[in-house]
Amino acid sequence: MFDLTNYNLWAILAVVGTVILKLVIILIAYGIVKSLGTKLIKSLFERAEERQNLTRGRSKTLEKLVINIFTYTLMFFLFILVLENVFKVEATPILAGAGIVGLAIGFGAQGLVSDVVTGFFLLLEKQVDVDDYVTTAGFSGIVEDVGLRTTKIRDFDGTLHYIPNREISSLSNHSRGNMRALVDISISYDDNIDKAMMVLQKVCDRFAQEEEAIKEGPNVVGVQSLGDSDVVIRIVAKTENMEQWAVERKLRKAMKEALDANGIEIPFPHQVYIEKKA
Repeated sequence: MFDLTNYNLWAILAVVGTVILKLVIILIAYGIVKSLGTKLIKSLFERAEERQNLTRGRSKTLEKLVINIFTYTLMFFLFILVLENVFKVEATPILAGAGIVGLAIGFGAQGLVSDVVTGFFLLLEKQVDVDDYVTTAGFSGIVEDVGLRTTKIRDFDGTLHYIPNREISSLSNHSRGNMRALVDISISYDDNIDKAMMVLQKVCDRFAQEEEAIKEGPNVVGVQSLGDSDVVIRIVAKTENMEQWAVERKLRKAMKEALDANGIEIPFPHQVYIEKKA
């Protein structure tokens, strides 16, 4: 049984104080090195972005990856420093033993290895960058981070999804090249289709001159379908990336106003009530 009466209280307090002081100094040094290293990495990527014509998304992706690797490496050295300088434990035997233990549990860490390998190829093949709009693993949203283990995707409702890289078996990147804006406008069967298409095309022509986000079109492609109570006319345009939704909203408003000004009806459901008298 350990007997505290054999030790001088002040000696114990001195030892504990020394341990705490060393630990605080190491943690402060870790914080300083991490802060300076992170700033240096960001600065290097800003310069690389200017000199090597890296896209902002690609630069941010690689920047976050390097910061993650730097942080993990720094944490490893922090662990070694604490063991050797605070607890006076030799780290070499522990690391050797950790290698054997790591080999033993390696078969149970296949998922982690798969995450790292998949993340590596995602970056190597440039399948995705930060700020890209993607669909993968049942989620759609904006990529915020591509890490060694997980990819973070921000949904449009604000939810942040953490997706293990091994679950990214297929990925649709909506942010490569121009996007398509598609608008369907309905008119009634009583209205003249050619007149309606002419009115809509005038709106499209004016819109193309005013809206910088449009790269091609918009054009009235014709009658898309015949509904129960309406004729559906389709309009298509190519826009800058991620601008398609804003263009669609503006087009709908402008076309509604143009149809109203020309007396062309946009049909809406009607209900007829029949009352039977006894």
